[in-house]
Amino acid sequence: MSNDAGWRFDNSYARLPDPLLSRETPERVRAPRLVVFNDQLAADLGLDGGQLREQADLFAGNALPAGSDPIAQAYAGHQFGHFTNLGDGRAILLGEQITPAGERFDIQLKGSGHTRFARRGDGRAALGPMLREYIISEGMQALGVPTTRSLAVAATGEVVMREKPLPGAVLTRVAASHIRVGTFQYAAAMGDRSLPEKLLAHAIGRHDPELADAAEPALAFFEAVVERQAALIARWMLVGFVHGVMNTDNMAVSGETIDYGPCAFLDTYDPATVFSSIDQQGRYAYGNQPGIAQWNLARLAESLLPLMTLDEEKAVAAVREVLERFTDRYRQHFAAGARQKLGLATDEEADPQLFADLLEQMHRDRADFTGTFAQLATLAEAPTADQLPPGVSREWLGRWRERRAREPGGGADAAPRMQRANPLVIPRNHRVEEALAAAEIGDLQPLGRLLDVLRRPFDATPENEPYRSGPPAGCGPYRTFCGT
Repeated sequence: MSNDAGWRFDNSYARLPDPLLSRETPERVRAPRLVVFNDQLAADLGLDGGQLREQADLFAGNALPAGSDPIAQAYAGHQFGHFTNLGDGRAILLGEQITPAGERFDIQLKGSGHTRFARRGDGRAALGPMLREYIISEGMQALGVPTTRSLAVAATGEVVMREKPLPGAVLTRVAASHIRVGTFQYAAAMGDRSLPEKLLAHAIGRHDPELADAAEPALAFFEAVVERQAALIARWMLVGFVHGVMNTDNMAVSGETIDYGPCAFLDTYDPATVFSSIDQQGRYAYGNQPGIAQWNLARLAESLLPLMTLDEEKAVAAVREVLERFTDRYRQHFAAGARQKLGLATDEEADPQLFADLLEQMHRDRADFTGTFAQLATLAEAPTADQLPPGVSREWLGRWRERRAREPGGGADAAPRMQRANPLVIPRNHRVEEALAAAEIGDLQPLGRLLDVLRRPFDATPENEPYRSGPPAGCGPYRTFCGT
């Protein structure tokens, strides 16, 4: 056991029936070394960062925090549309940390060794993909997108074999929970009604305790998940994030972004953008993400239907109504965010079309997604400026100015509103790769600089000026890999 360091575990998931989990212990590694540690997150969790920084053994899995009860979670998933049983093949949930504010967060080691769900995998992770998750998840947090977090990455001193030998590492992931759509699919597929019933009760207690006394808890829970996912996917789309592998095992019922494998951010705006090397058909392209989210939610609905007390016909009708509501809720969340990006405080019927016309022009001009909106905010600051960024036509600029003029005060406060909604800095793909390549040869300075600028994505600072632009000329199509 490690020194205390502020750990306060209460391991409620570990008390669920055995078919939903497997008792596991992280495999020891040769030479643990802490690569990066999240001091602010540690403080938020009520942990002593100074003490934990001296405990590389813990973050590599060689030691366990006091009060932990390590398990691997079972789940299933539709992977690129095909159902399969899965589970944590290389991740171990240490337990649930209770913060000083009384909040509960999962503490999970990713890359900590082979579990009974590993199938043919080695249970290990490489340094690059674990640092990628650390970078992107912290970037998403600063952008205001619900996300799992990263507490630490520890190098193992060992080599993992992928296409080539790579340095090994373990990520410590923090999440509101790791309950996925696929967790419910797995429980439903076991043929024992008590399993999804107990899982539902646990999930409601964890995320929606006010629903415990609902007339139809399964339906009410489904409605809550639909709402969270509609809000989440809208936020993805508004910052140009492409998840890359939206399988049902990668959709968390908490409404957090989970699993940063082949993810990336748009540079050039194109709804058909795919970054994942394994997504040959574009199933998880940027523009497909809302539809895929609804498809995944339909799979959750199928798992929850047997838990409803309504007769089958009424239950199906009720679930279908909630599922169909996803589209409207997504559009409402997206429209609200789009108005913020355009500096609008009020709502007019034609606003979504104004935003859609801008995106269409950006697509035609191959404009940079983040850069165009950042430059548009500059135009709002200087109402008479007429130097147009790529993707903004003079005709559209005139319509936008006319629309802003109908705002209270003539839209005088548009610029600060836009500056709060349009980041100057995102985890640019080429900057992420630059940091990862340097880290793999022991140079952590590019990683540190990138993390520093990502913490303040909406502020113009001398430090982040070099990080605002897109990839240098001559860069080819960007491809990412899941790292397993």
